[in-house]
Amino acid sequence: QVQLVESGGGLVQAGGSLRLSCAASGGTFSSYRMGWFRQAPGKEREFVAVISWSGGSTRYADSVKGRFTISRDNAKNTVYLQMNSLKPEDTAVYYCAADVTIWGTFERGIDYWGQGTQVTVSS
Repeated sequence: QVQLVESGGGLVQAGGSLRLSCAASGGTFSSYRMGWFRQAPGKEREFVAVISWSGGSTRYADSVKGRFTISRDNAKNTVYLQMNSLKPEDTAVYYCAADVTIWGTFERGIDYWGQGTQVTVSS
């Protein structure tokens, strides 16, 4: 079983930055498609970003393009989400996700979820 553990969440002022980390164990991380989702109060969980197994391809939700950057370090079995120019609307629980079986779009093929980490952006 693959386990994903997020860290790096917290409280930050609007315009500030945070970097989330997701450490994976129990599988072949380097072959997984990894990404992030978030869920704000009263809203459905939404896709944020995804990165290919090699890190050579990324995709972002329109709401975070130009502000967030996803990256991975396969040697450390870790994926990151660098969040800059944070806005109050970015406030949410952020979840790390792994697609072990690479088929179709990332959003439709999530096999494992992290426990989530809270990000709160104050105005």
